Amino acid sequence: MAKVHPLIIPSTTDEASSATGFASCSNNKYITSKRETFTIWMKSLVMQGSGCTAFDENGEIVYRIDNYDNKHSSEVYLMDLQGKLLFTLCEMKMCVFPSWKGYKSSGVNNNKPWFQVRKSCRSIFGKKGFSYKVTMRSDSSCYRLESLSGKSSEFRVTDSNGGVVAEAKRKQSRSGVVLGDDVFTLVVEPHVDHSFIMALVTIYGLIRHQI
Repeated sequence: MAKVHPLIIPSTTDEASSATGFASCSNNKYITSKRETFTIWMKSLVMQGSGCTAFDENGEIVYRIDNYDNKHSSEVYLMDLQGKLLFTLCEMKMCVFPSWKGYKSSGVNNNKPWFQVRKSCRSIFGKKGFSYKVTMRSDSSCYRLESLSGKSSEFRVTDSNGGVVAEAKRKQSRSGVVLGDDVFTLVVEPHVDHSFIMALVTIYGLIRHQI
């Protein structure tokens, strides 16, 4: 299979630090001290399945979601290339506003959610935009998943101070051709857990009925 290489997008944001709420951890392979760039393809590698596949800067698969059921399932699983379960993401059907809970690994029945995503009551980018509040269980920090400049096909994750910790834009080929709306370049700032960001990317795919 041909490798898919991300196009590096220059960022105007300052490099994130531990102040964003993500503690640096030398033994956590999902947190690095440099900016990471991924290519996100809102497709499963499993034939006739739906899902999402993430490639690193070398074109190697690092994350995958293989939803063998129909799109917009109420429960999906984020895995690494080897199939290790990282997050279980569940949609809360009975809520007034769309809401999802994210559990570390498969701890849905035994643990409290690691984070929760709820639709914001306010629209900051007009009718085509969206804004979701992300609340963490472990501390008082919160984040926001929101559309970028009113484009629902592009999005970013910001911290409680408004600082950008991750940003996704439509991928461009080396010749400048913009690819389909199911292929993104995702830039994750330093000292940010990119497995957590991928969990939010997954929820974004569920919001848009791409997974």
